[in-house]
Amino acid sequence: MKNVSLSDLKAFLLVARLQSFQQAAGELGVSRSALSHAMRALETRLGVRLLHRTTRSVSLTQQGAAFLQRLDPLLNALDDVLDSTRFQPQELHGTLRINANEGGARWLLQHVVVDFLRAHPQVELDLVTDGRLVDIVAAGFDAGVRLAEAVPRDMIAVPFGGDIRFITIAAPAYLEQAGTPQTPEDLLQHRCIAQRLPGGKRYRWEFMRDGKPLTLNVPGTLCLDNSALMVEAVVLGLGIAYVPEPYARQALNDGLAVQVLETWCPPIAGLCLYYASHRHVPATLRAFIAAIRAVA
Repeated sequence: MKNVSLSDLKAFLLVARLQSFQQAAGELGVSRSALSHAMRALETRLGVRLLHRTTRSVSLTQQGAAFLQRLDPLLNALDDVLDSTRFQPQELHGTLRINANEGGARWLLQHVVVDFLRAHPQVELDLVTDGRLVDIVAAGFDAGVRLAEAVPRDMIAVPFGGDIRFITIAAPAYLEQAGTPQTPEDLLQHRCIAQRLPGGKRYRWEFMRDGKPLTLNVPGTLCLDNSALMVEAVVLGLGIAYVPEPYARQALNDGLAVQVLETWCPPIAGLCLYYASHRHVPATLRAFIAAIRAVA
């Protein structure tokens, strides 16, 4: 392995995630200059430049990004092997606090929580649903759950549940009366059920076709802050809504709603559990991550 040490590889991983020598050095408990020297030595041993450096920032080279993509899962797998091998107490104890959006909490309840609590009856799982993207470290959470695009770049993310789609739906009776939109711009002539974000702003609907994004501030006389309520409003014939597909699935299956603008709603990267890139991860969180990976 060209005399490359595991500690240097983990240091590179941290620098790449934080994109800062100063922050990474603080996490590792070493000086900035020592960390920079270690990264230059790693590049020399590998014979490739991994990082672009300026006086103010650090970023990955193309080769560095490719190296990171292959290295990250390998080190995670190694951590899992070491954790499963080293001595563990018979029972895990303590509280595991996770901040999640509603959709993430529902998925975890349906696929992970029952078996996890059965396997670890002494663990108290504190699952907090919050529409706001909170600072999980400052708020005292062990982990958070959000869509991949909303995960802060300095966090370690564990994807689960697969890709997700946001879709536009309407009641058949509404479409019979108002017509079926053929393009997102047609929505400007329709009644739309808007969504209010936790910060107070109205959510702008996001579409994409042939790689070209389109964002619309749709009109409407009804604004809600809950996807399940938006689906109910659709069923009542109050207009067109833009919601995560899992929320609409039952109404679609029952024929109470139909999808429109389907080709404008491609899948995007789905949910992730994420946590701070500290050197020590609580045993309860590692066990929860293992439970997610077992079913994800």
